[in-house]
Amino acid sequence: MADATGTPGLPVAAGREKDKEGRRRWAARCGFAVLGIMSTLLVYGVLQEKIMRVPYGAEKEFFRYSLFLVFCNRITTSMVSALVLLASKKSLGPVAPIHNYCVVSVSNILTTTCQYEALKYVSFPVQTLAKCAKMIPVMIWGTIIMRKKYGGRDYFFAVIVTMGCSLFILYPASVDVNPFNKGRESTVWGVSLMLGYLGFDGFTSTFQDKLFKGYDMEIHNQIFYTTMCSCLLSLTGLILQNHMIPAVDFMFRHPDCFSDVVILSSVATASQFFISYTIRTFGALTFATIMTTRQLVSILLSCVWFVHPLSWMQWVGAAIVFGALYTKSFLRSKPQRPAATSPSQGSSPNSANNS
Repeated sequence: MADATGTPGLPVAAGREKDKEGRRRWAARCGFAVLGIMSTLLVYGVLQEKIMRVPYGAEKEFFRYSLFLVFCNRITTSMVSALVLLASKKSLGPVAPIHNYCVVSVSNILTTTCQYEALKYVSFPVQTLAKCAKMIPVMIWGTIIMRKKYGGRDYFFAVIVTMGCSLFILYPASVDVNPFNKGRESTVWGVSLMLGYLGFDGFTSTFQDKLFKGYDMEIHNQIFYTTMCSCLLSLTGLILQNHMIPAVDFMFRHPDCFSDVVILSSVATASQFFISYTIRTFGALTFATIMTTRQLVSILLSCVWFVHPLSWMQWVGAAIVFGALYTKSFLRSKPQRPAATSPSQGSSPNSANNS
């Protein structure tokens, strides 16, 4: 006979307490991931706009060596990834043929260079929102390289997001009161560089996805070899263009620029590990939602910090883009048939450095 004092209820109470503890741990891990991604990438966004668009010193000199920023970012990431591999006692040997890493590296360098160069001609809010249109190139490259098939819903959201981005780019505010923009705005060049960014970034993430599926590859192994190749290639480019010495000289003449570059490279590297942790712990859906929120906050922060007024058509375009992205994330959270592959699932964590 059961004890009338309620002893049989003890396992139930213990189970509830265990569930509460599990929820608290989940909330703490989720908060850690959100804080890490938001803080590092927000700082990254503000600094890249400051370095490329705000003059330094009394002479009002602009920093013009975008490939140097690529080199600094990649050498920092390669060193940290090597330390992680050594600390975890994992092999530093290449898993895939070196030329595969080089393909990703070349594409990634072109992606990041287009991203930095575009900031000379368009504002950060325009660039950030334009990145949301990467679904279309990812779908194109996924069809060509991975032979993937996408459903009607994916094409629908890709078109809607592209329409919102087009509104944002084509209908800017009549006056940008930022004093550093005079004579530097060029929508044609800026849009051309952003199209280059979208095409190369779509190829990069798709080819990375192919490497992960084709080889038993640990993420830090790919980051290490890809960034090492990027270091060598970007260094070669700097030497051939005779930009290495002028870039270093600029740092010596403007110590505040040197500090900005050091912080930029540090947060870019830190963001890679937060992104990796988030995808591994919570999955691609949670990561996509965090990144969408980060883009929205980045645009608002840039508008306030660097005085970028938005026209009412740009507000409409932004609402269309983020409304479509959040709706897509909500629909993906529901159980659905595994018939089609979402283009955002093809993105590798390493490509998020360009977000």
